[in-house]
Amino acid sequence: MNNLELSEREKSILRYVIHQYILTANPVGSRNISKKYDVGFSPATIRNVMADLEDSGLLGHPHTSAGRVPTDQGYRFYVDSLMGVPKLPITEKRAAESAISASNNNIDDIIKATSNILSNITNQLACITYPQLSDSTLEKIQIVKLSTTKILVVVTVVSGLVKTITLELRSNFGQSDLTTIQSVLNQRLAGLKFSEIRETIAERFQNIYATQYKPIIRVFLDSVDRIFNDKSDNKSVVAGTKNILTQPEFEELDKFQGIIELVEDRDIIIHLMNETGSKDSKSVNVKIGAENLEEKFTNYSLVTTKYNVGNALGSVGIVGPKRMEYSKVIATVEYIASLLTKNLN
Repeated sequence: MNNLELSEREKSILRYVIHQYILTANPVGSRNISKKYDVGFSPATIRNVMADLEDSGLLGHPHTSAGRVPTDQGYRFYVDSLMGVPKLPITEKRAAESAISASNNNIDDIIKATSNILSNITNQLACITYPQLSDSTLEKIQIVKLSTTKILVVVTVVSGLVKTITLELRSNFGQSDLTTIQSVLNQRLAGLKFSEIRETIAERFQNIYATQYKPIIRVFLDSVDRIFNDKSDNKSVVAGTKNILTQPEFEELDKFQGIIELVEDRDIIIHLMNETGSKDSKSVNVKIGAENLEEKFTNYSLVTTKYNVGNALGSVGIVGPKRMEYSKVIATVEYIASLLTKNLN
């Protein structure tokens, strides 16, 4: 659709139709554009241009109204070519910064606070997924003896995030033995990604199978998925159900039920957010209506970007009606992601 060439007149009318529809949620007529905006064209000229835009697939014409509404292609053309540079007011930037500063540097508190402020600024449904630790690089492992048969394994990733896990041993090992195993583990695994460790750990410890440390190495091999995977890879915070329900789109019962079902089935949101855009890209990705392959999302737009904690990536996203203030939403998503990166590293 970016290849579609429009005249300056057509671009101007399309921009005003979309602005007015975003503002009112009502189909837009030519007289409405003539009265609200200083376009310099008569209602008849505007009506003809709108008809041409409809023929091009950029505007739709609801049967019950003389006005027109943007199509998915119309929104796409607007976002790509007409929207202008996304900017977030300084007052809302400060509100987001204050919310994070009050979160005591705890990742759970920070993500909860930022998801709430993201929804409050945009009046849409906000979702933030936790960093994908499976993509992280191991910095070090520490082993602490808890009892004769129980140890605490402390795993630190390069970003500074830490996870702990308790393992049961079949034999009693002294702290000196555990320190030796800790050293061997770090020599052979530090600097590797979690995914590499899971795939190659058995090969890396073959020559230790015949030593006195075989029982404890066996425990690490059997527990590799627990140690070097993380439940936070599927963890997220979804906020703003009350905010999104204030949108006129959800006054009808079936649409109200649809958004509630979407909120309750957050696994779909997480999957789409994690799959949207390149893993290495920090750019904002906008999926509009039918561009979302998941059927439940075809009535919505999804705006996402990535943030990072070291080399672990999480996602920041907004779900809302296609009739959203794209410039503000994009600016907010981008700024929240930058704050998360700044405050979690």
